[in-house]
Amino acid sequence: MIYDLQKASMWKRISALLLDVILLSILAVGFAALFSSLFHFDTYNSQLTAAYERYEEEFGYDFDITQDEYDAMSEEERSGYDAAVTAANEALAADEEAVYAYGMLLNLTLLILTLSILLSYAVLEFALPLIFGNGQTVGKKIFGIGLMRTDGVKITTFMLFVRTFLGKFTIETMIPVLILVMLYFGVSGIGFIGLVIIGLILLLQVVFLITTHTNSAIHDMLACTVAVDLSSQMIFGSPEELIAYKQRVQAEKAAKQDY
Repeated sequence: MIYDLQKASMWKRISALLLDVILLSILAVGFAALFSSLFHFDTYNSQLTAAYERYEEEFGYDFDITQDEYDAMSEEERSGYDAAVTAANEALAADEEAVYAYGMLLNLTLLILTLSILLSYAVLEFALPLIFGNGQTVGKKIFGIGLMRTDGVKITTFMLFVRTFLGKFTIETMIPVLILVMLYFGVSGIGFIGLVIIGLILLLQVVFLITTHTNSAIHDMLACTVAVDLSSQMIFGSPEELIAYKQRVQAEKAAKQDY
């Protein structure tokens, strides 16, 4: 049981989260730009774009049109356009250079996103909280929020690791991100199942936040941590300190009852 729990208000938590997400996004974009340059992402993108432009010129159609533009075509125009798209796709599938460039773009996108987000979490959600203490990110420090174990004791490095890399990075971020990237690239077999997985993660997140006594998200449930208001919450350095504090409180109560 949590002793003398002073949960951080939801508004404070949301405000801290928004600030942390902004900082995380900025850092991730910076890492992504660096890795894109190192891995020559633009080179493969240019190769694939050149292949699309080549087949657009060959078949006489602009394949990058909106749904409204497609709907505005006559029945005959749509028939011709559909036939051209089919033929262009077959030509692209037989174009080894285009297929290689496409595969590299998909793989590099997944790799760059993974590395960029991983390093951003490592810096802002793991390293800094270790420096600040009590699991505080920049947002949590500004809004006076800290983390503790569910028994009122200071969190360990391992708990912060689980919270950051298993909860926040893997389950709450990378699984949805990777599914969305594969949907964008049209990877077969991921469509409906991928959306169901994302929906289940979101549903589980909402259920935990609403139904748990600590209003904890998935990452806190995994790490057995709780976000508290540091202005009023006592966090003990060890279970022994907590036990000693409880014994002292009980002794003080007993002493008052003697009068």
